[in-house]
Amino acid sequence: MKKIIVSFFIPGILFTSCSKSSSDGGGGNNTSNCDGVPKSFSANVNPIMQATCATGPGCHESGSFNGPGPLLTYTQIFNARISIKNAVNSGTMPKSGSLTSDQKKSIICWIDSGAPNN
Repeated sequence: MKKIIVSFFIPGILFTSCSKSSSDGGGGNNTSNCDGVPKSFSANVNPIMQATCATGPGCHESGSFNGPGPLLTYTQIFNARISIKNAVNSGTMPKSGSLTSDQKKSIICWIDSGAPNN
């Protein structure tokens, strides 16, 4: 009986875990249209990160141990890009305030384009 249950249960899990979702709440491929979305790290993404993420105690300033830690440099942000994308997609970050839809698209599209240091 266990073999029968396992033989139906495992393929079901594999099928659902490998399917794409159009809303992408989990950080996989985002289906947002990135055509024309500004996605420069220095001009678009870093200013958003510094204004909303690296803003003081309890966030991602220097010495922070929250989430991925400090988000002050390109390398720190690049290394945390998956966590950042998940938090932006789910709306859990930033803790205080919110991002505009254009800011969210800039961050997500920058990450989806390989998170270049541009």
